[in-house]
Amino acid sequence: MYIRIMSLFNRNNLVVEDKNLPYLEQMNATSKPLAERMRPTTLGQYIGQQHLVGTDQVLRKVLDTGNCPSMILWGPPGVGKTTLANLISKELKLPFFSLSAINSGVKQVREVIATAQKAGRALLFIDEIHRFSKSQQDSLLGAVEKGTITLIGATTENPSFEVISALLSRCQVYVLESFDKEELMQILHYAIYNDVHLRDKNIQLKETDALLGLSGGDARRLLNLFELLIQSLESEAEKSGAITIDNTVVEKFAKQQMLRYDKSGEQHYDIISAFIKSIRGSDPNAAVYWLARMIVGGEDPKFIARRLLIAASEDIGNANPTALVLANTCFDAVQKIGYPECEIILSQTTVYLATSAKSNATYVSIKQAKELVKRTGDLAVPLHLRNSPTKLMKDLNYGSGYKYAHDHSNNFVDQEFLPEQIEGKRLYNPGDNARERDTRKRMKALWKGKYKY
Repeated sequence: MYIRIMSLFNRNNLVVEDKNLPYLEQMNATSKPLAERMRPTTLGQYIGQQHLVGTDQVLRKVLDTGNCPSMILWGPPGVGKTTLANLISKELKLPFFSLSAINSGVKQVREVIATAQKAGRALLFIDEIHRFSKSQQDSLLGAVEKGTITLIGATTENPSFEVISALLSRCQVYVLESFDKEELMQILHYAIYNDVHLRDKNIQLKETDALLGLSGGDARRLLNLFELLIQSLESEAEKSGAITIDNTVVEKFAKQQMLRYDKSGEQHYDIISAFIKSIRGSDPNAAVYWLARMIVGGEDPKFIARRLLIAASEDIGNANPTALVLANTCFDAVQKIGYPECEIILSQTTVYLATSAKSNATYVSIKQAKELVKRTGDLAVPLHLRNSPTKLMKDLNYGSGYKYAHDHSNNFVDQEFLPEQIEGKRLYNPGDNARERDTRKRMKALWKGKYKY
């Protein structure tokens, strides 16, 4: 999202002032927030998302052809969705229109489409496209289908839930990732050494863990928080000649700057995080408190219900399979009745999940299985497990030797189901709760120590 600074490190690993970017001076002369002043103007200056825009990566290749598809950019706040849309329009040399789904509707969409038709083709960026209703999204279909507009929609929500299938089928979905520590430090150092309001100050970064932690991988949040922090420490510079940043200073500042919940603001993800962790920690009191914070703040009830669904599987799992059933029912009910009545259903489900037995065994097992697949590649399916719909396949012994479990005692027969190279590899380790202790006992009896339950 921000100016690349890898080449700006000197031998002492410090960032030096970049004298070759005159456009920065003009940008810095404004009163825009620091994050706005640090936005790049070319794709080559864009930091992060190298899995999309790096050399030979998918989005870079698409842009090199000059024929960019409509797309949905899905990722958390502050990872460069808006910036990337602007840079794509410059790469394609297309007229650029930007709408916010919060403030715009069908009328504004039709006006942009009409203008685009006159121009021949244009790029339309819609921020927070998940907030568009079905009818608003429907109004985009014809223009996207004909290529009148190249649509770029930005969303922090899973587009599978929030973008209608007809529109989603006409778009590529690209997932943007939070910045890692190295990228955030690049962004921070660049701002210190190149922003007109910061570079003349003697800023000493003694510790940055607290600052980076508060950013949550959000570069916009990092820079704007940093700017406020520096402004609050101006008096220190007058006394000592330097502004020293360490974890204690940042934590003290953060407590003073705590804001009320805002569903479109920086605490959005902090509070949902506290909500989920309270459920995971079996504290119904805290969970209901954070739920109330979101409800009073006007949070979308479907957003809350989706998180309850995830928690029911990730944190409770087979310790209490009914939790997933209840969470799914909650999601359906929330869609049907909405506020204010749905807050009762959300509260009931929240308390149920918080007081339930917990297990993350199935969550851990799929993570381990995916890592195993990455390490071992496409291992061959054992012959006795292969499908054999044709005579040729049968002649090649596909399915030969397979034992039908229901033909044996207890509907079980000891046979190998994993590829030969990873025989005996246990991926599911039942949790320590009543239900999964029974599961462990049964698996141990069936497999007689093979998987070391």
